[in-house]
Amino acid sequence: MTDHNLTANNLGLGTSPALLIVDMMNGFTDAACPLGVDCPEVVAANRTLLAAFRAAELPIFFTTVIYRDGGQASVFRHKIPDLNLLTANSKWVAIDSRLERRAGETLIEKCWPSAFFATDLDVQLRRRGVDSLVVTGLTTSGCVRASAVDALQYNYQVIVAEDAVGDRNQSAHRANLFDLAAKYASVQSAAEIASSLSQSATPAES
Repeated sequence: MTDHNLTANNLGLGTSPALLIVDMMNGFTDAACPLGVDCPEVVAANRTLLAAFRAAELPIFFTTVIYRDGGQASVFRHKIPDLNLLTANSKWVAIDSRLERRAGETLIEKCWPSAFFATDLDVQLRRRGVDSLVVTGLTTSGCVRASAVDALQYNYQVIVAEDAVGDRNQSAHRANLFDLAAKYASVQSAAEIASSLSQSATPAES
């Protein structure tokens, strides 16, 4: 994107960043699922960032959506009935195998849009000395936005990787990137983030 509003007041990475990959699970990356969308370019951009964070030995967190009983997020599921497909024994809740999640890369289960709401994500980030988050995943207008806004509210410096996030609706994707850049986060490409990582980041405490 070339809109100057996406680069205004770009805070960039902090000194101890982590990568937060939101809901890059089969149910959202496979168009065979009613919740999914075919997004190979988003997968590829996430692979770029994963390689950079792994090389720098920086923390990586994945999220998935799992409903283990009928009472969890009942209003949200009533609003979007297809969410009921995301049960613990479903193939849809597994992280997309193209991302090759490794042992030691934390998986956060969530029931609502934000990766922070009713999870211990903030506790785990604080424990590892993280001061900033690169946020990627699906969808830009939903769980990515909710997670990025909450990250700011927990006082993390946030970068949204514009080509490593995606949406079922391109107008919503563009509008939410614009809004995130204006108020809540920096917005950069995966290549820009990967390029700057080794220059500005040091491994967080383990």
